[in-house]
Amino acid sequence: MTFQSMGIHHITSFVGNAQANADFYAGLLGLRLVKKTINFDAPEVYHLYFGNEQGSPGTIVTFFPFEGGRKGRVGGGQVGYTTFAIPKGAMPFWEARLERFAVPFARVARFGERYIQFKDGDGLQLELVEREAGTLSAWSFGGVPVDLAIKGFGGAVLYSMAPERTMRLLEDVMGLERVAEESGLVRFRAAGDIGNIVDVNAAPMGRGYGGAGTVHHIAWRAHDRGDQEAWREHVEAAGYRSTPIVDRNYFTALYFREDGEILFEIATDPPGFVVDEPFEALGGKLMLPDWLEPRREEIQRGLPPFEIRVREEEEA
Repeated sequence: MTFQSMGIHHITSFVGNAQANADFYAGLLGLRLVKKTINFDAPEVYHLYFGNEQGSPGTIVTFFPFEGGRKGRVGGGQVGYTTFAIPKGAMPFWEARLERFAVPFARVARFGERYIQFKDGDGLQLELVEREAGTLSAWSFGGVPVDLAIKGFGGAVLYSMAPERTMRLLEDVMGLERVAEESGLVRFRAAGDIGNIVDVNAAPMGRGYGGAGTVHHIAWRAHDRGDQEAWREHVEAAGYRSTPIVDRNYFTALYFREDGEILFEIATDPPGFVVDEPFEALGGKLMLPDWLEPRREEIQRGLPPFEIRVREEEEA
């Protein structure tokens, strides 16, 4: 059996304040909150999912907001930059939007593409790149029209503590194609049309540590549970220790840490986010797994309230 990843399913990060997180990713970036739930392993902490109109695989950026938690440090063993893809011709709109919202950004170029790089309020490193591939988002919010909206992931930049081993894993185990090398970065391409470009910093990076402003893990797509089980056998046969498959309600997941210390997940495309609330109401209320439903009142009391709102800068 040939194993070839379609690309990124989702990327999950640590942040601080839930309202600030919503204001940035919905209010500024115009993404849809498709699920408001909790960290199943730590139900006192939200797990917020943002993406396109339905949270399609390859568009989902997720967060654990922990008010008062420690600040992290971006470094080896992490995703260094989360890359979002925007439609061709959309860059002037996004540059003007970041300026209006007083978000500093830098223009950079690599592999023949132009990027703008910036940070959210917690210090997460983000970038936008124009790409032809990928379906347009159908979600419009806060002054971001659908024809200019973020389509999903362009990919990611990986900071590895053992880049040669990380790159060997991407190529030999995950089935990505090594396509180019430039200015200390090596580019790999997955089989999908979104979330499919991964750049690896070719020099070993000093260790980062987790906390607000850092990525917790990067998840790769599996077609379904059967495909995921095959991936688990494949990963373990390659010498990596995998967790059991766990149910995350909206997908099932397994985890392993690659030799460069980056935490990888393999997540199923189905069942998706309409499994427990209708499409029209996605993200509208706190959703809990069945086993935590008896504790709803207690859990809700411990979570800080927040809302999805249009930013004042957009109303001005």
